[in-house]
Formats: sequence, structure tokens, C-alpha cells
Amino acid sequence: MKKGMVYLVGAGPGDPELISLKAMRALDEADCIIYDYLADKSFIQGRTCEVIYVGKQGSNHTLAQDEINALIIEKALEGKTVVRLKGGDPFIFGRGGEEAEELEARGIPFIIIPGISSFYSAPAYAGIPLTHRDFANAFEVISGHRRADADEDEDVNFPEYNPEKTFVFLMGMKNLKHISKKLIEEKNFDPETPVGIISWGTRPEQRVVTAPLSLIAAEVEKAKLKPPAIIIMGGVVTLRDKLQWFDNQPLFGKKIVVTRTRDQASKLSKMLTILGAKAIEFPVINIKRNNDMTQLHEALGNLSTYNWIVFTSQNAISIFFEELFNLKKDARSFGNIKIAAIGKASADELHKYGLRADLVPQKFVAESLLDEMRKEELKGTKILIPCASDAREILSKGLKDSGADVNRVHIYTSVLPEPVDQEMLNTVETADIITFTSSSTAKNFFSIISNTNAIIASIGPVTGKTLKELGHPPHIEAEEYTIEGLVNAILSHYRG
Repeated sequence: MKKGMVYLVGAGPGDPELISLKAMRALDEADCIIYDYLADKSFIQGRTCEVIYVGKQGSNHTLAQDEINALIIEKALEGKTVVRLKGGDPFIFGRGGEEAEELEARGIPFIIIPGISSFYSAPAYAGIPLTHRDFANAFEVISGHRRADADEDEDVNFPEYNPEKTFVFLMGMKNLKHISKKLIEEKNFDPETPVGIISWGTRPEQRVVTAPLSLIAAEVEKAKLKPPAIIIMGGVVTLRDKLQWFDNQPLFGKKIVVTRTRDQASKLSKMLTILGAKAIEFPVINIKRNNDMTQLHEALGNLSTYNWIVFTSQNAISIFFEELFNLKKDARSFGNIKIAAIGKASADELHKYGLRADLVPQKFVAESLLDEMRKEELKGTKILIPCASDAREILSKGLKDSGADVNRVHIYTSVLPEPVDQEMLNTVETADIITFTSSSTAKNFFSIISNTNAIIASIGPVTGKTLKELGHPPHIEAEEYTIEGLVNAILSHYRG
């Protein structure tokens, strides 16, 4: 029987951008991903391989560790490339060593891919350095709870007090009161030792509570802080007031839904994430290429007869060029044809194919593009518009009225996505903002979710008009009809 390969992979502390390139490569090559509760869901979204959840939350375990070990071995013995995706680092209080032992005993090859651990990354995101010349020249990391099969008299391995050390307890939230009491009463810790509790560190859900050691348990209870969280104590905690940066981001903690297609969502999601928001990718449209490309192929075969090609979306451009290349043609086919693009995003997409748009209107809507083209001599010109079947007809109609011979070719359709799972729907329903970048996203969203209390943000007036017609007028509308303009409008809303 052919044996597969197992990657024991650290997913990092929570922020999905903190995972390593090597870990992402392993995920891309995986036949099976076995993942934990603390591994960000974005790592497994949209993957077609087998995906199995084996998360543990406190005492609530999907599978016992022995069963997880057996599952990893079972999948590897099927000849699969298995990624065991674990929060943080697999070898830092992560049971990765035990899993590796089981694999070694069965002769199954494995590779360890370390991850960024929460013990130093969560404090960094909270503005607390582990070491600092004025406060700590060393640090100690301690497990904050006993193993499940420990003897009755076995306790946490409490450290000895050292005022020049930083102490970090992982998995100790349920034991916080006990830990505080033992450190003060038995290890001579100063009751005034500064302590920070960081819940969901490195994520937009991050919350931080600081207090002296003698009061920290009461303050955490008052703040209703829950695991996962780390406990950090020592003089370095006092630096948070000066150095906190993550929770000072302008959109920190805001849950913002991105409704663009999965392929297009990343740009907006990244911009929102950098500003501290939690971007929830909820694509409400799929781009379905037309099966019959006869019309487009005919147009491509006679491309030299056209005076203008007008592109009204990035999707149209990518499909157009894919078909052009399939016919063994390239950008040289354009010759002296002029190119119009409806906006900056479409113009930028053209750059990827070595082409520059001759005309881009100041306002990125069909009406503005039509106004600009009417400044040209259109009578008797031949214009090709490859577009979606549900695209507005105002542009093609206006160009025809100006005397042009317009060939509007439908090359794709915007369709509803596959049914959405209830967990995602619940997440979307708790969002602070829903972003809409087209009329299609607005129509499809409200066909899936009938109502929302979230703030509605529109990329521009055309999408805004559709939202009004749907009974959901936008609270935010971009002045520049681009992704950057939409993000700036959201920032202005909160600053205002």
C-alpha cells in the first residue's frame, strides 16, 4: 500500500497573513486537510480537497487526540498528502510532537512546518514586547493547565518570581484565579505585577484587559473575557499604553462583508484587513462563462474591421483574452483599434495584457463613458462590446443612436452562487457593514438575505440606485467609483 505524506503545519496565531509561504504551498498541494478550531477558516474556504474539522474548545472535543492520530494515519495510508493544520506552532503546546511520534512509529513520512506562536505574536499585536532593556531580559512560557490524565496532586508548573523576566501562560484562562493566587502566595510574586490578558490576539476580535496581578481575575470576569486568550505578566505590560497599534487602526474590530466574486474579493478584503477590519468574504455572484462563444469568435476573426472595442468590466477582459489566446491570436490583433474602458480597474486589467486604454471616463459609469465617446466621430464606426448578458444596455443603445454599428456580444452571466451554509449566514447577519460593488451583488445579496441591520456601502450611484429600488438605500456611497473610493468612503463615515 502506497503511503502518503503528512505535513504538520502551524497556522499561526489567527491573523491569516501570518502563515508561512511553505505552509500555504502545503495546503495547495493537500489531498486532505485536518484542521483545528484556532486555524483561520479562510485557509480552507474554496478548497476542493477533503477537509475535516477536529477542533477542540476547552473540554468540548470533536475527536479525542488518539482518534485524531488514527485519522491522520488512516488518510496517509490511503496514499494522500495530508495537512494537519494546527493553531500557532505545532511544537509549542500543540501536541504536534505526539502526532509526529505516531507517524514515525507507523513509518509514515512527515514534514514539520513551524508557525508563529501566540505567546509572542498576541502581545506584539497588543503593543506589549516580550523583552525590553528597561523591563525584561528574559521570558518564560508556561502551560496554564494540567494535562487531562494528571494525578490529583499535580498542578501547573509555576515559575519562580524574577522582576526582570516576562511570564506568559498559555491555555490558562479557566485557571486565572488559581494562577494569580498561587503566584502571589507561594512564588512571592508582587501583587502589583502588571498583567495583560489578550483574547483572540492578532484578530479583529482582539480584546485586551490589563490590571495588577491581585486584581486581574476580577477585571477579566467584569469584562466577560473568554478563551482563547494568553496571560502575560511583567513590567513590559506597562508599555501597552504607549505602543498599542492594532486596536488603534481606523476600522479595528468592524465586521465588513465583501460580496464580490471570490476571485475579485481579495483586493477589497486586503485593504479592509490592513485597516483593522474583519473582512467576511461572502461572494453572492459567480461568473458563468457562456458555453457558446461563436459570436465572440466571429468578432475576433474580423477584429481588424472594428474601430473601437469597449470593455465594461474586468471579467469581460479576462474572458475576452482567454478566447483570443485560444484562437492562437494575441495583442497584435488590435492593430489601430481604439480601446475604451469603463473605469480604472478595467484599465489596470488591460495593462496586464500590454494594452493601454485610449479612453477612460472621469466617472466610472456607462453614462460617463457614453458622454466621452460621443465627443468622437461615431457615425459609421464599428464598435465591439464584449459584456455580460445582464449588463445595462444604456451604452450600446446610446452608441447606436449616435450612428455607430454596435456589436454587443454576451460572453458571461452573473449567477447566484451555490447554497450558503448556515454558519456563514449567521456570520453575515452580525456584520457591521455590507459592501456592494455592482447592481448584481445587491440583487443577489437581498435574494439570499431579505434584510439586514448593517450599514450599506455602495461603490457608486448606479449600484446605489439599485439598492434604493430594493428598499435598502445606501448609508455610504463612494465619490470615486473604485475599490479605493469605497474604502475611503467607509473611512470617512467612521471618522465623521
